[in-house]
Amino acid sequence: MDIDGVLLVDKPKGYTSHDMVDFVRNKFNIKKVGHCGTLDPMATGLLVLVLGKATKIQDLLMSEDKRYEGILCLGKATTTQDSDGKIVEEKPVPPLSLEEIKQVFDRFVGDFYQIPPMISAIKSHGVPLYKLAREGKEVERKPRLVHVYSYKIKKWESPFIDFEVFCGKGFYVRTYCHDIGQALGCGGHLFSLVRLQSGNFKLDQALSFDALKSMQSPKDLLNYVLSLPEVSRIRRQ
Repeated sequence: MDIDGVLLVDKPKGYTSHDMVDFVRNKFNIKKVGHCGTLDPMATGLLVLVLGKATKIQDLLMSEDKRYEGILCLGKATTTQDSDGKIVEEKPVPPLSLEEIKQVFDRFVGDFYQIPPMISAIKSHGVPLYKLAREGKEVERKPRLVHVYSYKIKKWESPFIDFEVFCGKGFYVRTYCHDIGQALGCGGHLFSLVRLQSGNFKLDQALSFDALKSMQSPKDLLNYVLSLPEVSRIRRQ
């Protein structure tokens, strides 16, 4: 059965985006499957998969703005800038007020530059940085212009800051947390992350991985695939 369209999946923790692509491709025998924006294994939430002819609009959907909910852990910087890495620096967390924290977050709104992390899919001379990082190599990365539309601090209980951020394409939430931790003077890393939205696609529309695994045939999957006309309509909303 030929299946063309977009499938929204709630990626569980511990799986890579490519794991989800491979699972759908193999389970439902679909030749062309891609994803529209990598989620790290430690992250959960909305993963937009394109199937069949929809792979032609993969780059278009990948460039959509995204919304995340995360937790920043202050006081510990890690090799990967998230909770999967090894601690490389540890400092006491000062008694920060919510206003002091907001003042630093305000510095990371609008256009600014990020230096991409080594654990990323960006390539250096044709080789993904994460492969070089696994070999213990580190290369110089050029700063990239990124954009944050808005943020919200939902809770501050030392050493954790619960936040929400609405950002443009190419934005690394791990690096955002790392840089804010440095700006606060104590370091920090991304403790947990959930992608809530990509373009006009939202997490509450996504299929759970358990539901995906329980399906018996491509016909079951077809009920959850958004057709190309549906995708076009949703994007225009």
